Amino acid sequence: MGLPLVLGDERAPTSVYVQVPGVGLRMKATLFSKELARSASMRTVMLRYAHAFFNQVAQSAACNHFHAIQQRCCRWLLMTHHRMYSDEFLLTQEFLAMMLGLQRTGVTAAAGALQRDGLIRYKRGNVTIIDRRGLERRSCEC
Repeated sequence: MGLPLVLGDERAPTSVYVQVPGVGLRMKATLFSKELARSASMRTVMLRYAHAFFNQVAQSAACNHFHAIQQRCCRWLLMTHHRMYSDEFLLTQEFLAMMLGLQRTGVTAAAGALQRDGLIRYKRGNVTIIDRRGLERRSCEC
């Protein structure tokens, strides 16, 4: 999340959330800035990452405006599934609600419908993807 440094700022005005349990790496901002100054290829890669990241943010904003809750929920579950390399992962309703810009009751309803239809199993923050293709069919085109 060193994009503010890549773009010439000294600190980020936002918080970072880890979506699911796992391992993460970090480095001091001063060291990151030094490496950016030293390596043109690293700057290029980070600017490409920034471009992709901002495109994803814009896509998510449009998605949240135009698509139904269940479609957005499917999209987010699919993105998480893709990153986890596992059919089972921890994902709280509270976090999913925050990512989708919803109340928890909206996530409860959407996840409940997906579970009743046999696409996922969801219990106490533990999600199991049962039918990825079914989720893909229900997801928006985003």
